Amino acid sequence: MRANRGRDTGPEVALRSTLHARGLRFRKNPRLDLAGGHRVRPDVVFPTERLAVFVDGCFWHGCREHRTLPRSNASFWRQKIEGTRERDQQQVAWLEAAGWTVIRLWEHDLPEPGAQRVIEILDALRNPTPET
Repeated sequence: MRANRGRDTGPEVALRSTLHARGLRFRKNPRLDLAGGHRVRPDVVFPTERLAVFVDGCFWHGCREHRTLPRSNASFWRQKIEGTRERDQQQVAWLEAAGWTVIRLWEHDLPEPGAQRVIEILDALRNPTPET
């Protein structure tokens, strides 16, 4: 378990490299202190636009398309991954309540499709369309 990185994973680095190559500047893994004493540490943050990006690994976050559970101690892993999914949902709720936009990307959507999604949402946040 110690060999599994909590940050700077391959998919995170690939996304950040792609975003940086496209001229975007951001913060990586900053701690955001939210109301109620909640703390969240997104993988990539655009503070001015209040955009938080999380990169979720298929195994650890329970991707329905690519996940596989180990055969040994399956109930432990099922419970652990479900706990991770619940924590993910709670963090999104805290951030959105604080006025942040949140993107969760699967590792299998990186780097290009994920980077394109981030760019599109950033563009929408930077250039909101006037309501008619």
